[in-house]
Amino acid sequence: AVLMPASVSEIAARLAARLRPRMIRIGELEVDTVERRVRRAGRAIALLPREYALLLYLVRAGGRCVGRMELLSTVWGLRFDPGTNVVEVHVSRLRAKLDRGCAAPLLHTEKRRGYRITA
Repeated sequence: AVLMPASVSEIAARLAARLRPRMIRIGELEVDTVERRVRRAGRAIALLPREYALLLYLVRAGGRCVGRMELLSTVWGLRFDPGTNVVEVHVSRLRAKLDRGCAAPLLHTEKRRGYRITA
């Protein structure tokens, strides 16, 4: 429920949140956006907050290749390149957790372009 007075931007944000799907599925990957839980092939995957934010952004990209600067901006809130390998390190850790014990990888790297999640 929205208590009045509420700004137009607050009402819009609440509507947008309600319209987003609670469960996002890509192949055998399931992301519960309300409970912030991730499962692959029925196995729970424990993610750190930044790993979860990275995964959620990639999943919501719908298979589109997401570049490093876009990830720095949206996941880390940076408007500049810090000159570190922070994105690569987090992608590597996320990939290890997502693909552990599975035959096919979900998180793919496109050289000099970025990252995408596809089943």
